[in-house]
Amino acid sequence: MIVKRLFEMQDISYRDFQAALMPTVDKDKIIGVRTPLLRSFAREIKGSVEAQSFMKVLPHGYYEENNLHGFLIEYIRDIDECISALNEFLPYVDNWATCDSMNPKVLKVYPERTLLEIEKWLSSEHTYTVRYGIKKLMDIYLDEHFDEKYLDTVAGIESDEYYVKMMKAWYFATALAKQYDSAIAYLEAKKLPLWEHNKAIQKAVESFRVSAEHKEKLRILRINK
Repeated sequence: MIVKRLFEMQDISYRDFQAALMPTVDKDKIIGVRTPLLRSFAREIKGSVEAQSFMKVLPHGYYEENNLHGFLIEYIRDIDECISALNEFLPYVDNWATCDSMNPKVLKVYPERTLLEIEKWLSSEHTYTVRYGIKKLMDIYLDEHFDEKYLDTVAGIESDEYYVKMMKAWYFATALAKQYDSAIAYLEAKKLPLWEHNKAIQKAVESFRVSAEHKEKLRILRINK
């Protein structure tokens, strides 16, 4: 029934657009459902027997099923239940979009409990579980819960996976916007691999949250290959 409903919302042109953005996902596995419709559908079925049954059957066949699963997890208000649901689902995440779109609010309510789980995610063998751990460090721990040790944690992650390296760069670009004095020291000391170093600078320079003065200094820190 859920897959049938998803196909009723299909937009072929949007499917083609999405497929171009996600080279790790077979185009045949993308239905083409716009995110607002998918979130509305999640809101409609959350807590239902149908939704609970759907979340127990993994792996899913379609990209939109994975996104729907992630959106349903967002409605879980119990921190332990939410983390359990994430741990069941994360090994099946196979693309950056599904990974980055899951933002359960309860994780921010319990930062200490969430941090314990992030440490486990960062040591995972699954690319998108590691990416998700970095994303949550970026989302939750660059403001009032910031500690410079988290910069060390992210800088110390070694991976050849493109989608992990890109998230590391995004994390440091965001850190440059929110915790500039701490983050700039990592670039000055060249603590990141070359590609991540330059990509973090690129993303920070493109950001409206970084001042013109800071952007000028960042440009000087670019490393020519």
